[in-house]
Amino acid sequence: MPRMSRRTLLRSIAAGGAAVSVPGLLSACTSSDAAGGDVSNVGKKLAPWPTYRPAAGPTPDLAATSAGVQAGFTAYPSNLTSSVTRTPGDGSTIKVMSVTFGTPPKSEAGNQYWKAVEKALGVKIEYTVIPTDDYQAKMATVMAQDSGSLPDIINMFSGFVLPREAQFVQARAEDLTPYLSGDAVSAYPNLAGIPAQAWHDMGRISGRIYGIPLERPVPGSTLWINQGEFTAAGMQDGWTSNDFTAVAKKATSGKKYALGSAKGSDFNYNVHSAAHNVPQGWAVDAKGAFHAGYADERFKAAVAYQAQLRKSGYYHPDSTSLSTSDAYTLMLNGTIGSLQNGFGNYTAVYPDSKGLLTPAPALPYSVDGTPGGIVAARRSFGYTILKKAGKERIQLLLRVLDYLAAPFGTKEYELTHYGVEGVHFTRGKDGSPLPTKLGQVENITNLPFRYLAEGPQVLFLPGFPDATKALHAWQQKVVPVAIRDASYGLQSATFNSQGTTLKADMDDTITSVIAGREPLSALDGAISKWRSGGGDRMADEYAKEHASNT
Repeated sequence: MPRMSRRTLLRSIAAGGAAVSVPGLLSACTSSDAAGGDVSNVGKKLAPWPTYRPAAGPTPDLAATSAGVQAGFTAYPSNLTSSVTRTPGDGSTIKVMSVTFGTPPKSEAGNQYWKAVEKALGVKIEYTVIPTDDYQAKMATVMAQDSGSLPDIINMFSGFVLPREAQFVQARAEDLTPYLSGDAVSAYPNLAGIPAQAWHDMGRISGRIYGIPLERPVPGSTLWINQGEFTAAGMQDGWTSNDFTAVAKKATSGKKYALGSAKGSDFNYNVHSAAHNVPQGWAVDAKGAFHAGYADERFKAAVAYQAQLRKSGYYHPDSTSLSTSDAYTLMLNGTIGSLQNGFGNYTAVYPDSKGLLTPAPALPYSVDGTPGGIVAARRSFGYTILKKAGKERIQLLLRVLDYLAAPFGTKEYELTHYGVEGVHFTRGKDGSPLPTKLGQVENITNLPFRYLAEGPQVLFLPGFPDATKALHAWQQKVVPVAIRDASYGLQSATFNSQGTTLKADMDDTITSVIAGREPLSALDGAISKWRSGGGDRMADEYAKEHASNT
């Protein structure tokens, strides 16, 4: 059995943009100024979103579409451009903090990548890197601090719901509306190049803009399959739920299973619920009323379908207990034929699978003659806030973030994403940066500048041009049927305070039903408890927010 290094695993999780399982809530912040406050947008004057101006860059080999299909590059650009005209910093020190999916970085004193980015930015960077396992506890401490003790730049990671997060941001972070709203963003061209949907999905607080979103593509949770195994078992375009079952049956034999999942993923519920066209979180109707996916009649049908797949023996028997790393290893060695992860996992799964199997994102199956959908991701994978400061200081910090948001095909992007040529990478035959031994430990994964600011995502996979073409073709088919959570970018006081706990209770019931520990009827009681515990209040709050934002 091939062993997967911790570095490979963490690269996979980070690339996938997978949400972290959150069993409990963050301890409430204790500072009085962060504890209260009206953060809804209802009845507030809404700040105009930043005026979108796409940054100049190389022409992609595969064009983007207005619907959200990403631009694709089958080769690395040969002539890099510059996206900034001056060194952003003034030699001062800035303190930054972000989540990381990598191992702790080497200290600044012995880290050439760190020093190179500092030099390019013109600042000294004190970087606090928080592993995902520690993020909740660390943020509880940070949110309880007085304003003066906060880092200058803070990454608000979307993998967690922090109680009273919006109140904390409103009380402690700089209101960036004067700097970024409307045409004001033109002072920061790379930030102006962040697509509008990322800003929308980040959302406003009390009608104001407090953050800078980390843009992500349309596809979210994706079923990654062993293409050879699934094709041999009869997979085809236009397949139905019955076809999926037949393929799963044929691809399961002995100690090999067509389907796998990791603890906390509800047997890949997201993918199957989207194929059944269940609202992914919330749907909004023509009258502006919000409807929860749990209350949709197709919800129980999706869970029942998965329960039958599990009962038939097509899931790995340890699907409720496998760690993400173990499940991923089992897919790479052929024990399981499929696994749910974020779409961005393509940057890891293709290189990791080389010589073992050919991966592919599965197309959704149809149910009872109705074409299935896919999960639409939140287009903002978290956002960045700035500590309150004077105008000149805020402008400096925004220039730093503008540099980090440089688009693909620029010299700035190459430095932040690959390091220094000859030190952290060499070039392949097609000009693509290939990491050196040093580049494997000094890089943007371990020192994650990408979680402070980043330019628009593109499809690019060094050395795998055919994969880029296949992914672009797949997106053309599935982006039109992506099911978006209508609550993205909206405020709900109930969700902020109780959403994580309510969802965890529902996830437990979904897993128990699919696993056969509880009957399908157990969903009725869980849904009733979810609605009375806060779900109905959320629906009302989201409806009022939606009405104020349209």
